[in-house]
Amino acid sequence: MKADYYEVLSVTRTASDSEIKTAYRKLAMQYHPDRNPGDHTAEEKFKECSEAYAVLSDPQKRAAYDRYGHAGVGGPASGGAGGGFPGGFGGFSGNPQDLGDIFGDIFGEMFNMGGAGGRRQSRQQRGRDLRYDMTLEFEESVFGMEREIKVKRAEACTDCRGTGSANGKQPQTCSQCRGAGQVRFQQGFFSVAKTCPKCEGSGVQITDPCPVCRGESRVQREHTLNVKVPAGVEDGTRIRYQGEGEAGKFEGPAGDLYVVLAVKPHKVFTRDGDDLHCVVPISYTQAALGDELEIATLEGPAVLKVPDGTQSGKTFKLRGKGVPHLNSNGKGDLVVEVRVQTPTKLNKQQRDLLRQLGELSSVENTPQSHGIMDRVKEMFS
Repeated sequence: MKADYYEVLSVTRTASDSEIKTAYRKLAMQYHPDRNPGDHTAEEKFKECSEAYAVLSDPQKRAAYDRYGHAGVGGPASGGAGGGFPGGFGGFSGNPQDLGDIFGDIFGEMFNMGGAGGRRQSRQQRGRDLRYDMTLEFEESVFGMEREIKVKRAEACTDCRGTGSANGKQPQTCSQCRGAGQVRFQQGFFSVAKTCPKCEGSGVQITDPCPVCRGESRVQREHTLNVKVPAGVEDGTRIRYQGEGEAGKFEGPAGDLYVVLAVKPHKVFTRDGDDLHCVVPISYTQAALGDELEIATLEGPAVLKVPDGTQSGKTFKLRGKGVPHLNSNGKGDLVVEVRVQTPTKLNKQQRDLLRQLGELSSVENTPQSHGIMDRVKEMFS
């Protein structure tokens, strides 16, 4: 079974792009084949983390993976060994531009190999994903509910419309890198380019920053959202609201909001999948003679028929009295276990009646031997 991409990079599912990139850079440096010559385990680890990064660093691929898992991204990321370079790069095509990108991620530098130059980074940055923890009553998880929540998040500045510049003024070309996004210098046989420290790789500068957001393009606000919880959710269920996370910087795409549900335990019922379980006490006479019991369910009272001669621990199913199937029709069952309660306080009349009953229905108390079929069952159990 393929490993979870988030576990491969040791990040949470709500990790931001920068957190994913940092995690990948650390692992790539640790497991790079050139640093571990002849170590096949390290090489496989490097390919695995490169494959995970190739998916999680792409917003569309990441969204598909979050929803459908490995099937949503067509299994392994494309590409094989990095041809022509020692050790290879799993998950990348192996051309010089790809090699430059990899070195840029790992070492913060761009190696110009065979004339492949660096690329200017976009000013736009995707907003961070956010997490909101919501606690539900047991009944709310079974029947569904709606609730308004308030989330503090970064939103696009309305004064500058998310550009970061005052009065709609366009950013100016960076004076240090002249719009390239990188500054270059020669190092041995390589022409090395580093991200321009002045414009942070965007190639432009805001000369007249917005006074409200101070050129950051975003401001912190409290956002109200109506959360609809469907019937049948379980403890730990995540509901994804696309685009409801933090706004992207400089008109970049917004992140997502993940509402994570925690369900309180019930005093009477426990849940197993879509089935509910409970224990109902019955008296000795009810077990011996049978009875019709009115028991509580989450939907109201229901009748349980207990046949005569019922033993303690016997279970009965009430069809359709369980939890609704999530996003589909039908319900689970209510499984009722009856337990015979032995009275602890008896008056004289009750004791006399029970003694008379005991004389009429005595039971041989010698230990029972297992039959041959019982021993066969034990061998296979």
